[in-house]
Amino acid sequence: MAVKTTFDFDQMLSNAREAYGEELMKLADEGKEFLFTYSDNVAPSSSAGKMVAKYPDRCFNFGIAEPNQVGASAGMALAGHTVFAQVFGPFLPLRAADQIHTDIAYNDVKVRLIGTHSGVTAGGGPTHNDIADLALYRAIPNLTVVVPADADQCRKVIRASMDYDGPMIIRIDRAGSPNIYAENYEYEIGKAIDLLEGKDATIISTGSSLYECMMATKLLAEEGLSVGILDMHTIKPLDTDAIIRVAEKTGNVVTVEDHSINGGLGGAVAEVLMEAGYKGKFKRIGMPDQFSVLGDPDEIYKFYGMDRTGIAKTIKELLA
Repeated sequence: MAVKTTFDFDQMLSNAREAYGEELMKLADEGKEFLFTYSDNVAPSSSAGKMVAKYPDRCFNFGIAEPNQVGASAGMALAGHTVFAQVFGPFLPLRAADQIHTDIAYNDVKVRLIGTHSGVTAGGGPTHNDIADLALYRAIPNLTVVVPADADQCRKVIRASMDYDGPMIIRIDRAGSPNIYAENYEYEIGKAIDLLEGKDATIISTGSSLYECMMATKLLAEEGLSVGILDMHTIKPLDTDAIIRVAEKTGNVVTVEDHSINGGLGGAVAEVLMEAGYKGKFKRIGMPDQFSVLGDPDEIYKFYGMDRTGIAKTIKELLA
């Protein structure tokens, strides 16, 4: 059964960047043992900044030296600590790729790398867009990769990660995404969530893209089309059973993600479907294989057909 969502509320915004700091503060107040490393973009007024002020002995600022931060986080974990490390957008996968690969993943340590400003949400243009990170993370052994849908799910991820073995990437957007879920629900890393039931097609999406997918299904419902949505919050390990289940149910699958269409969620789903002998229709929606135009994230989504109108249009063409 699908989880109850905020389907009719277009302006209920959430902030995953605040949520992770709030949950870390709660865990620290509860006496949970962990360390926190961060780059210089953690504002003192933010929830993470307040935790730094309250627990300075467990928080370490590395400025704009992201590779050093990730490497040092691995060292702390090798010394027996659970470490949360917040790094700005593309600087995590691009500048610290070697440290993620060799220091974190190879040593299989309990470091939770929180990558903020994911996709094109940084608004800083092609150099600051984070659209190739999932492709890198998926190819590195031992990494668990999670993309929360909203602030509340981000809190659930942070809490669940305390008892989860091995290294983890937690990929969140800049801020201001609508809430997805309207009720408490059971969350499990690696287990996809049915957002909406559908008969004609299924959207498999992740992160902040899920809300535009929800609004697209409203547009499609007005034309008599029933489209379901699967929240694939964990990119690795992938819930292959859920993918095959929804694909067999509708025979039409569309993936939507704020990432390049190459190597991300769409590629992962395609691999699963092809190996399972899927005979239905399949389409990826995401950033094309090019550097993005410059603009506000919402403008970029519209330009590339990643907004609700573009998603609905692509699904109608697929079903036609």
